[in-house]
Amino acid sequence: ITMPCRLEVPDGLMFGKWKYEMPNGSPVFIAFRSSTKKNVQYDDVPDYKDRLSLSENYTLSIKNARISDEKRFVCMLVTEDDVSEEPTIVKVFKQPSQPEILHQADFLETEKLQMLGECVARDSYPEGNVTWYRNGRVLQPVEEVVVINLQKIVDKSTGLFTMTSSLQYMPTKEDANAKFSCIVTYYGPSGQKTIQSDPVVFDVHYPTEKVTIQVLTQSSIIKEGDNITLKCSGNGNPPPQEFLFYIPGETEGIRSSDMYVMTDVRRNATGEYKCSLTDRSMMDSTTITVHYLDLQLTPSGEVTKQIGEALPVSCTISSSRNATVFWIKDNIRMQTSPSFSSLQYQDAGNYICETTLQEVEGLKKRKTLKLIVEGKPQIKMTKKTNTNKMSKTIVCHVEGFPKPAVQWTVTGSGSIINKTEETKYVNGKFSSKIVIAPEENVTLTCIAENQLERTVTSLNVSAISIPEYDEPEDRNDDNSEKVNDQAKLIVGIVVGLLLAALVAGVVYWLYVKKSKTASKHVDKDLGNIEENKKLEENNHKSET
Repeated sequence: ITMPCRLEVPDGLMFGKWKYEMPNGSPVFIAFRSSTKKNVQYDDVPDYKDRLSLSENYTLSIKNARISDEKRFVCMLVTEDDVSEEPTIVKVFKQPSQPEILHQADFLETEKLQMLGECVARDSYPEGNVTWYRNGRVLQPVEEVVVINLQKIVDKSTGLFTMTSSLQYMPTKEDANAKFSCIVTYYGPSGQKTIQSDPVVFDVHYPTEKVTIQVLTQSSIIKEGDNITLKCSGNGNPPPQEFLFYIPGETEGIRSSDMYVMTDVRRNATGEYKCSLTDRSMMDSTTITVHYLDLQLTPSGEVTKQIGEALPVSCTISSSRNATVFWIKDNIRMQTSPSFSSLQYQDAGNYICETTLQEVEGLKKRKTLKLIVEGKPQIKMTKKTNTNKMSKTIVCHVEGFPKPAVQWTVTGSGSIINKTEETKYVNGKFSSKIVIAPEENVTLTCIAENQLERTVTSLNVSAISIPEYDEPEDRNDDNSEKVNDQAKLIVGIVVGLLLAALVAGVVYWLYVKKSKTASKHVDKDLGNIEENKKLEENNHKSET
């Protein structure tokens, strides 16, 4: 505590002194300082032993302030003929400790007035005041609902106050999460201040007023094979631990904890589910739909049919809601459903009818049809002369399933030709090719055989020295159509005759032109007639 002497130092000052006044007004001197000898003396006052300090300007300092220092101190300056005094009133404050809520109730029961706890704030000077709060709002006393008692105790040895405020409270259900706190209000050198306690939340017990049933599943949509957990809960505190569950098909309620589990449910589990308290009061219900999906593929499995036959295919769906159906052939999704009025080799393959239930994740079914299309071997043979004019290529075009084995032989000698080249077997078709350079006309035979039949076809091939026309290809089935060699020869002869007739006509026309001038017109007409006759004859021969 620092107290300046608020007096002007007069001329002729002899010494200065400090004193304080007792409650009855009697003085107690505590410090002295001479202005001439420059010495300081402190009176033998037990309360201020080793706590005082008096400076040259007569400022008095008291260390380690105490409540007992709250007094009226007086500074005295003394001359030979005068004494000046100036008082200083000292006020001492002590901030209390943070208030604590002690002796808290274990829990609160609704509609019952009970002790909530005591708010204690210690070591305050001067004494403070305690106020209770609920969720930040002041709790005002209300008879039989909010009862507050405040006690203030002073420690005689220190003079400090301890404030204790007890709160009796009748809670409601809304107090379940309420935060209770208290604030101590005290005075300091700068005015009024407050300190707040840590908030406290109490467990409020209240009876159940409503029962709720819930369906706990991994997905909001239930399908066959899922597990279902029913949970029943009451809104009381503490919550009820046992319930009665009412299951479709069961006449009596099933006593259980708050959970009831059903595993691997089927479509017959669809229906209304209920739960209640064990006294059959406060019931709640919910409806569960178990979605299902059935698929029937006709025919299915492995099916073998002959080429050209018809095969009706149907994929029938039965489900709890709209289903999406699609077909897959050999791992490729089809745009339309398969329909077989006349089976072809390319129709063979693995078919899958797959269906999924819209908005039901994980519910899908599929059935498989392995279609085998069999056919006896079919053969077509083609030939052409290679561009080097040194060899000919003979091709045997084969259709059939299972894949026919192909063998080449030379008719007459019966020798087998082993040096062949085969194309890839696709959609029941492939071709076998040989390259030969015959010195004379030969007949080649292509033999194709599978488990169903053996097919033989022959083709005449002229010697390499005899030119042959390349045969046109059949664009529809990718096999070259056989062309008769003799027909080609006849076409060549006819073309030659037409050229000869044309030359003869030209020669005859030049001859007629050189006839006599006198009979020019007559001869010309006659010549024209004869020429026309000749041309008509030649044209007729050419057509023949």
